[in-house]
Amino acid sequence: MLTELRISNFALIDQLHLEFPEGFIVLTGETGAGKSLLVDALELIAGGRASAEHIRSGAEQATIEAAFTLPSNSPLIVQLREQDLLSDEGTDLIIRRVLSRNGKNKTYINGALTPIQGVQALTCYLLDIHGQHDQQSLLSAQAQLDVLDGFGRTKTLRDAYTQTFQDWRRQKHALADKIAKRDEQDRHLEMKQFQLHELQEARLQAGEEETLTQEHQRLRYRERIGEIVEQSYQRLYEGEASVVEQFQVITTHIQELETIDASVKEWSSLGETVAVTLREYTDGLRQYRDTLEYDPERLGELDDRIAKLQRLKKKYTASIDELMLLQQELEGELSGNADVEQQIEQLQQQVNALCGQVEKTAQTLSGNREDAARKLEKRISEELTELKMSNVRLSVQIDAMSDVETFGPTGKDVVEFMFSANPGEPLHPLAKIASGGELSRVMLAMKSVLSEADEIPVLVFDEVDAGVGGGVGCVIGKRLRDVAQYHQVFCITHLPQLASQAHAHFHIEKEVSENKTVTRVRQLDDKERENEISRMLGGVEVTTAVRQMAAEMLKTAVHPKKRKSTT
Repeated sequence: MLTELRISNFALIDQLHLEFPEGFIVLTGETGAGKSLLVDALELIAGGRASAEHIRSGAEQATIEAAFTLPSNSPLIVQLREQDLLSDEGTDLIIRRVLSRNGKNKTYINGALTPIQGVQALTCYLLDIHGQHDQQSLLSAQAQLDVLDGFGRTKTLRDAYTQTFQDWRRQKHALADKIAKRDEQDRHLEMKQFQLHELQEARLQAGEEETLTQEHQRLRYRERIGEIVEQSYQRLYEGEASVVEQFQVITTHIQELETIDASVKEWSSLGETVAVTLREYTDGLRQYRDTLEYDPERLGELDDRIAKLQRLKKKYTASIDELMLLQQELEGELSGNADVEQQIEQLQQQVNALCGQVEKTAQTLSGNREDAARKLEKRISEELTELKMSNVRLSVQIDAMSDVETFGPTGKDVVEFMFSANPGEPLHPLAKIASGGELSRVMLAMKSVLSEADEIPVLVFDEVDAGVGGGVGCVIGKRLRDVAQYHQVFCITHLPQLASQAHAHFHIEKEVSENKTVTRVRQLDDKERENEISRMLGGVEVTTAVRQMAAEMLKTAVHPKKRKSTT
């Protein structure tokens, strides 16, 4: 509920501080006293468009501050706590709007500077103003859908649908992103696939280049190698006065020397070592000589292989070892691409399953809305008849979309309230036809039907009694009082029959002080209220009979014994 309102330098209001009770509150006053200023102030609190014309003449700034106590079931509580704008135990909300002539307007929520869009997003759950045509929440398609769902009690089903729809849309986006990335990768992977094929076909091996080079050298210089080996072998073993033969002579001489001089006895062991080494050296030369053969075909193969390795090294600017590592990386990346295809297939299955759930839930929700629409039309028709608008027709039109791709987060339905003010006239969208007074009464009828389900705590009605007489005004007053069992209701009125039904009465008047016009607002006590009802009944001259009538109206206004708390 709205508990306090502070205003300074706003239009004709210099300074104003009001405290409001629960229930049904009326505001009355002479024509031109400035009754609409309070509605204008609340519209600005709700995020309405500000203008320098709102600032009182001679002032540089205007300030409007409203304090609310939030209902325990308000969706705002969680939202505000998530934004660190409300303590875990707190339920009080203060919105402050500062208007400046330089255009640098500011808005605060519980002391925190907040963009106007943030204020609008919050106050749509807090305050509903019905009067000025461009401020009617009932005129938006979303609000009309919310009204229907509130009446039909389909919120739980709608929330379930919304969750499924969001999951479906999120998975669709994930699938689209995955496919886009796959397609982008494919353009790069085509080249990488070619590179991998080229490297795999090369069958690279560690140390292969060095081995091939050595073999190529042997085959290329086979003739010279053969000459060197043969000459070395002849000199070492087979030729005249070979090294082996001469060493054997040396060994014989040393053995004879040992018999003469025992000090050289250890030379024999050294000689044996040399002899073993010479035999191994000789065997190695012989075996190497035996392996030497000329193979021109093999030499050509080596030329081709070495040339291929050189081309790969030059092409990739890498060594053979680095090329082998690149091959491993490409194999891993391309095998990972197969995982992407599997992920895409799994995502597609999830998207298809969620799409089916969206269609099924949307169909159920649409059917429930059709049933609720017919019942809502009947109930509103009954209320409008009570409000002396029996000629008015209001129809709830539902257009259901057939393509699941066109569904929205609230379902497949587009809801629009259709209105006809007079018999014989066709139905047209409510937003384009209804006048301010008609619209307020339609909203009153709506709020009467939805009073228990509607969670918006503060309702403001302006022009709800436009063009009606006292009898209808009394009915409207009773309806507003009934709605006030579940909401805090403000109503600006000129009808005493309506005003007499309120729980609290505020009077608005205009006075001239020090050559300046000022609007004042104050709450009336019982005696002052009787005087104000008398004035509204009698006009300029208030007779005794008029006073008696006013007292009787206030006395006979039956107020509910127990109200539902709006906090």
